[in-house]
Amino acid sequence: MARETLGGGPDALGFLMTASGVGALTGALYLASRKSVIGLGRAIVGATLLFGAGLAAFGLSRSLWLSIAILPFVGAGFMVTLAATNTILQTIVTEELRGRVMAYYTMAFLGTAPVGALLGGALADRIGAPMTIVLGGVTCVAAGAWFSRRLPAIRKLVRPIYIERGIIPGERSELV
Repeated sequence: MARETLGGGPDALGFLMTASGVGALTGALYLASRKSVIGLGRAIVGATLLFGAGLAAFGLSRSLWLSIAILPFVGAGFMVTLAATNTILQTIVTEELRGRVMAYYTMAFLGTAPVGALLGGALADRIGAPMTIVLGGVTCVAAGAWFSRRLPAIRKLVRPIYIERGIIPGERSELV
């Protein structure tokens, strides 16, 4: 993208990566400033939509400076989605299963990346890198919208766990 689409070189790539990193740092600081896990579902929805829209806009951009302005949103959306999802999982899983669940979670992200890279590379070879990025962004927006529709059902499942652990007020059942 830096060389072929935006007409830059190594410096342009550095600027693009820095812009994304600034966004990721901002997203991490936002999450660190939160006092509770309550509301992280909405944050995941918003961050996924932000990430997807940012990717689509980046894929459509033909200006280096516009791309630099877009990528902080991509970085922030990615970081908030990843870290908030991780936080919720670790909050709802019992101590005995936490290691196994986190291993599956890590595998889902790191283990499937090579498959995604292979598919993305094959698609980019056919339709070009910019349109592949746009398609990825649109897919993320669709996934964010789907997750948004499922969020009420997920809340119903998580609420009793949060009550049991004292994260939210409610009736606690006695532990046996």
